[in-house]
Amino acid sequence: MPLDQQINSAFLDAYKAKDEARVSTLRLLKSAILNKKIEKRLSKEEILPDADVIAVLKSEVKKRQDSIESYKAGGRTDLADKEEAEAAIIKEFLPSQMSEDQAREIVKSVIVEQGNPGPAGFGKIMSAVMAKALGQVDGNVVSKLVKEELGK
Repeated sequence: MPLDQQINSAFLDAYKAKDEARVSTLRLLKSAILNKKIEKRLSKEEILPDADVIAVLKSEVKKRQDSIESYKAGGRTDLADKEEAEAAIIKEFLPSQMSEDQAREIVKSVIVEQGNPGPAGFGKIMSAVMAKALGQVDGNVVSKLVKEELGK
């Protein structure tokens, strides 16, 4: 089942169970996905591709993490806890993350495929690795690994 439909199904289950925190978070996700559909000029009934849904989910998690840092810096642990709970709900729909070793292997294979372009090919390597990883690795981790591998 596509991620878009999984989120809708989870929303209905949470609504029926009267789980307010989950309903609220999933409602926000549905809204963000609808905005992405509008941006892509899809109708409300069309299914957004999983890659686009994953991008929306990652964006929403990043927003929550930024908010958590701000709230903790401001001494508002109550709000930080709420954001952490929302981030946990959103992360349930993200694919499992691969280990750094697995990501390093993908980076090495892409560098070999592209003939070791050196630091000038950083952007091409990054985009190829992110395409192969299919949302299972954080961009910051890939960036660090590519820099390490190109520095050898």
